[in-house]
Amino acid sequence: MSTALKAPTYLNYINGEWSASASGETAASISPANRNETVGYVQVSTAQDLDHAVQSAKQAHKAWRKLAGSARGDFLYKAASAMEKRLDEIAETMTREMGKTLPEAKGETARGIAILRYYAGEGMRKIGDVIPSTDSEALMFTTRVPLGVVGVISPWNFPVAIPIWKMAPALIYGNTVVLKPAQETAVTAAKVIECFVEAGFPAGVVNMVTGKGSVIGQGLAEHPDVNGITFTGSNQVGKQVGQAALARGAKYQLEMGGKNPVIIAADADLDLAVEGTISGGLRSTGQKCTATSRVIVQSAVYDEFKQKLLDKVQSITVGDGLQGESWMGPCANENQLQTVMSYIQKGIDEGAELLHGGNRPDDAGLADGFYVTPTVFDNVKPSMTIAQEEIFGPVLALIKVDTLEQAIEIANDVDFGLSASIYTSSISNLLSFIEDMEAGLVRVNAETAGVELQAPFGGMKQSSSHSREQGQAAIEFFTSIKTVFVKS
Repeated sequence: MSTALKAPTYLNYINGEWSASASGETAASISPANRNETVGYVQVSTAQDLDHAVQSAKQAHKAWRKLAGSARGDFLYKAASAMEKRLDEIAETMTREMGKTLPEAKGETARGIAILRYYAGEGMRKIGDVIPSTDSEALMFTTRVPLGVVGVISPWNFPVAIPIWKMAPALIYGNTVVLKPAQETAVTAAKVIECFVEAGFPAGVVNMVTGKGSVIGQGLAEHPDVNGITFTGSNQVGKQVGQAALARGAKYQLEMGGKNPVIIAADADLDLAVEGTISGGLRSTGQKCTATSRVIVQSAVYDEFKQKLLDKVQSITVGDGLQGESWMGPCANENQLQTVMSYIQKGIDEGAELLHGGNRPDDAGLADGFYVTPTVFDNVKPSMTIAQEEIFGPVLALIKVDTLEQAIEIANDVDFGLSASIYTSSISNLLSFIEDMEAGLVRVNAETAGVELQAPFGGMKQSSSHSREQGQAAIEFFTSIKTVFVKS
């Protein structure tokens, strides 16, 4: 007789209470490291559940917006402290549910804590300016007012950091929130919400509803009482969300895909460049919107760089992210694994040379997980599918060029413009790169992935709706400017 305990069930959080969905249905969240392990069961919610959450947030907004910014900040500080106490638990849950290695999960959770504290401090910063009036007897100034109810639609690849970097600014500027996390990482999201509950947020200020994107995500975008939508995810879904919000005049913010290049100039420190290429492209199994995907290398150092890269890639250990020796975990789910494998096959079919990886690991102990070996392609043409479309997996495409001008031209020749980096020791090279690169984030002698929480983040072209997240730039989306004219 089995003595194994059934995985716990996690509820929605609406109007200050944990509650089951009106559907009575739950879905299993399974571990990508072992498809036979269930991390927990989460609600398959309905439009009725969503409406309950939205109405609760709408009602709570009346009092929440009236609080002083410093008072709202106190709640965020308390949430940060609650999360800090539970850092190891949340990180381990993230690794079990999403697959990234435990050190990466701990780093992400620590970043979530730092974001909460950063925005808690924003409650004491200015929210307007005095403007000279042409009337000498009048006072004219601006202030900022919250949107109201904000819908947060977050992806599975950063199940702590992304929800928090959307929720924290929304809350500090006086909005209330309904979070729809990715169903694949809804257990991790529930543990994040538990920290907000422990912090004592008033009922209805923070809500979470789990379920299908077609029901809850699209429902948020279409709901007449949701005043703003902030979304991170695929281009296809993002455009649907944006169109639905636009149709009813709601404010929306979309952060979507990337096809991020790293340029290796002839004068680069090749060891540093290899390190950054591998870290940027293969950490988190390549499942970052800012992950390095295209490696554009000047011909003078191409062969040397390629050999150094292969030497490092061949030493990468793939395995369960909870195991200390694992450098790279599995893909987050079976669909993502199949997507990555299909792109690898397209690369082969279109004539790129597979230098390393491109297959499932041989280790029988990994057979029940969604693993793929780190993959490197050579002789990639800029027009090939693997050089144009986002793969969201551990696949590096090497492209040879003669000049820096060619490199930048190829780097820009995609639909996306999220992040890009260059390795060079030349001031002239880096200035040309900064000036000419069509990306929202450009980095010099650093990997494409990663942006500091106090700095604006967002993309160009098809990578975003052209707004910016994080830092003080977040106030632009989560508030509206009100101009005030006072005459005695």
